[in-house]
Amino acid sequence: MSQPLTTIKSFTSTKPPQLCTYLCLIILCIIGFYSLHHPHQNPTPKPQTALHFHSLFLSSASNSTISSYLRALTLHPHLAGTKPSLDTILYVQTHFQNLNLNTHKVSYKTLLSYPRHSSVTTHFSNGTTLDMPLNEPGVASLDVVQPYHAYSPSGSVKAKVVYVNFGTEEDYRKVSSMGVNVSGCVVVVKKGEFLSRGGVVKVAEAKGAIGVLLYAEEDDGLRGGGIERGTVMRGVGDPLSPGWAGVEGGERLDLEDNEVLKRFPKIPSLPLSLENADVILGSLGGPMVPPEWRGKAQRVGPGPSMVNLTYQGENKMVSIQNVFAVIKGLEEPDRYVLLGNHRDAWTYGAVDPNSGTAALLDIARRYALLMRGGWNPRRTIILCSWDAEEFGMIGSTEWVEQNLVNLGAKAVAYLNVDCAVQGPGFFAGATPQLDNLLVEVTKKVEDPDSQGATVYEKWETTDRLINIQRLSGVDSDFAPFLQHAGVPSVDIYYGRDFPVYHTAFDSYDWMTKHADPFFRRHVTVAGVWGLLGLRLADDSILPFKYLSYADQLQGYKDFLSNLLDESISLNPLTTSIQELVSAAIKVENEAKRLRKQETKGDFVALKIRALNDRLMLAERGFLDADGLQGRQWFKHLVYGPPRDYESKLSFFPGIADAIFQSIGMGRRDGQAEVQHEIWRVARAIQRAASALQGELT
Repeated sequence: MSQPLTTIKSFTSTKPPQLCTYLCLIILCIIGFYSLHHPHQNPTPKPQTALHFHSLFLSSASNSTISSYLRALTLHPHLAGTKPSLDTILYVQTHFQNLNLNTHKVSYKTLLSYPRHSSVTTHFSNGTTLDMPLNEPGVASLDVVQPYHAYSPSGSVKAKVVYVNFGTEEDYRKVSSMGVNVSGCVVVVKKGEFLSRGGVVKVAEAKGAIGVLLYAEEDDGLRGGGIERGTVMRGVGDPLSPGWAGVEGGERLDLEDNEVLKRFPKIPSLPLSLENADVILGSLGGPMVPPEWRGKAQRVGPGPSMVNLTYQGENKMVSIQNVFAVIKGLEEPDRYVLLGNHRDAWTYGAVDPNSGTAALLDIARRYALLMRGGWNPRRTIILCSWDAEEFGMIGSTEWVEQNLVNLGAKAVAYLNVDCAVQGPGFFAGATPQLDNLLVEVTKKVEDPDSQGATVYEKWETTDRLINIQRLSGVDSDFAPFLQHAGVPSVDIYYGRDFPVYHTAFDSYDWMTKHADPFFRRHVTVAGVWGLLGLRLADDSILPFKYLSYADQLQGYKDFLSNLLDESISLNPLTTSIQELVSAAIKVENEAKRLRKQETKGDFVALKIRALNDRLMLAERGFLDADGLQGRQWFKHLVYGPPRDYESKLSFFPGIADAIFQSIGMGRRDGQAEVQHEIWRVARAIQRAASALQGELT
């Protein structure tokens, strides 16, 4: 290029001035041609796309950073409401603030439960006695709370022992068929997947038992003598403010109020180590256990040995604190995507819950990195660190109750992670309209255990068919969002369960030795979780697919048709599901049209906003203002816990309750009860379809 410029200079020095204009034009053309073919010589900044920032989010992962977060969080036990828990509150708050995120805390006064004294003494038939050690072996820290059941009543009982396997209704029927009466006895129960701790105690109480000893039986030898703490309170949230937030100076029920009393068991219970349970079970006489009750126990009892169980506890009002970081949306600041994890732990909490907390802190770090690069989400993202989950989802429930109207109008989705890493294998639960998004995101994230594969590919290979669970349980902080407020929700984690659950051995060392030595699974959970948040915050049209929901509901209806006799009509469900299918198809077609017109101005933007609102609000249609009968707090008629612990239905909780209640009714009354609940569900599905369509009748 230098030779033509030299020629031009020579020419301009000998020609008249009127030629200057033409020469300047020639020079500008040459410069323009050069710039066009060598853009690196003349850089022009281009606005980065959301896709660029999503890729940057995934590429900025750091195993060592997540490891350092978990190490700091688990230096001390941090039971909610205790002094050491303040350190983790400050740690999370400071982390958010150091990233220049808009950070705040919200406090509540709630009733929590702590142990003062407990003992178990076994009196053998030969006249000897044994005081059972109730603390884990080798645990020296005074900060580790002794094993106990929160909200167990204080009391001391002495009685013969009966072994009742998992403590289900079926187990008690088998014990009764052997001629064994548990009334007036202490029952020893093996932890199972069928009943919660509170459920175990509730059934035992109904059968006439006067005390419960609950143990976990592990076959892999990794438990190390650990004893599982936990709550036995029924329901969720602060028991003194059921349905409203326990704010400072707000209304509270009295401890003797019937609403409060029905939340607590009436008989004392304690957790027991496997070793102590083995001693007690080995001293029992009576009938042999059924063959299917494989385990430590050989005989059912009662006795001849006796157990003296004593527990003294203390319920007291304490302050709990939720911590939030808010990333304001640029275009839709009044639409909220929430990512939440609880922070409190029974002991050190390396798995439960701080593997999730470490992932949340790393997502915050990576989001802050994107912001420094120019990213702003379309919608507002809120990172939530909950307190007092272990006592019954108290921190998240109080906040949801306080913000119910705004969440109902503005919450896009809630993305939950509790025990982020328990071991191998990816697991996910979700409301069905988020199934497709989960699949899409897992196709973008590398699998931690299979080189060159994605999470989706390993998930598909392991399960053969992608299995996304549903969120009917009340075992983590998604419960108030979905089952009370009707917010579409997701729950993800690695590993089905782990042997040191709620024990003093849930430590950083256990994590590095067993669950995730190199923190690769932590990185993966953070990747899936954070990318879900980015998609929901950045996609111009929300990635909700209600045809998936309709397919799931059709499957539920088909299951009911095999469960119920022909005297009960399922036609209301059939009709309402067809309405939802029709609405879902129309919405998908509308979304396709709008995606093609996105750049055509404000009028299209308003149409997209209206469509998104319908996609967001359709889940609220499944709520019923009256809630489940006798359990009004649970308002979702598709997903929620059934009253009957042994129900065959993990969906339609109101119908499940009606089937259970109909057992004690006459045939006609029982059928009417079930039919009424079917109509209630059908109307809920119709409400969801109407919300999706967005039109009045």
